[in-house]
Amino acid sequence: MHSQRRCRCAHVQPAKSVVYVALGSEVPLPMELVHELAHGLELTETRILWALRKPAGVRNDADVLPQGFHERTRGRGLVVVGWVPQITILAHVAVGAFLTHCGRNSLIEGHMFGHPLIMLPIFADQGPNARLMAPRNVGLLVPRNEDDGSFDRHGVASAVRAVMVEEGTRKVFVANAMKMQEIVADKDLHERYIDEFVQQLRSYITDGNSSTAVTLRPAET
Repeated sequence: MHSQRRCRCAHVQPAKSVVYVALGSEVPLPMELVHELAHGLELTETRILWALRKPAGVRNDADVLPQGFHERTRGRGLVVVGWVPQITILAHVAVGAFLTHCGRNSLIEGHMFGHPLIMLPIFADQGPNARLMAPRNVGLLVPRNEDDGSFDRHGVASAVRAVMVEEGTRKVFVANAMKMQEIVADKDLHERYIDEFVQQLRSYITDGNSSTAVTLRPAET
């Protein structure tokens, strides 16, 4: 698919009306979970723009989604199989929420533009990242089966509606996402944190009486 041409659809959507869905490129979901995610997004009846990586072993783009999905979501749903310009999409006025795997880069990019999150971590640091965000009320985790980590369409739909559709909860998530945007965008704050961290390291290195003192040794040649 020609992703840049397809992504122009965002320009004709109302402000804050689109859920942007992107779960990274490293670990694609298995087919059955792609279908559950698709059915869940369909149940929400919201506008969606989904950057989808094909599951392993699937060659034909038409085989990725449930039969009839494109027809049932025509006019409000667009799936792009392959790369999309994520920063450009997140910066667009039409985007109102970000369904993300909570990889570090995606989290930062979502926060840069003040989007509330629907969080669907897949592996590695993504789970801890999502659990750190949840208490800050910047969005919701999609419910998972505690035995096998799977999710279903109803959990997806419930989380998306709470973040995107239901006025009471959305208002809270948006307000907290905007606060997070202020933190992420504050360069002076970041520089101060880095300076304080460097000073802390230096104090460990130079404080010979500290039990946490670090001894620097020359590199072996």
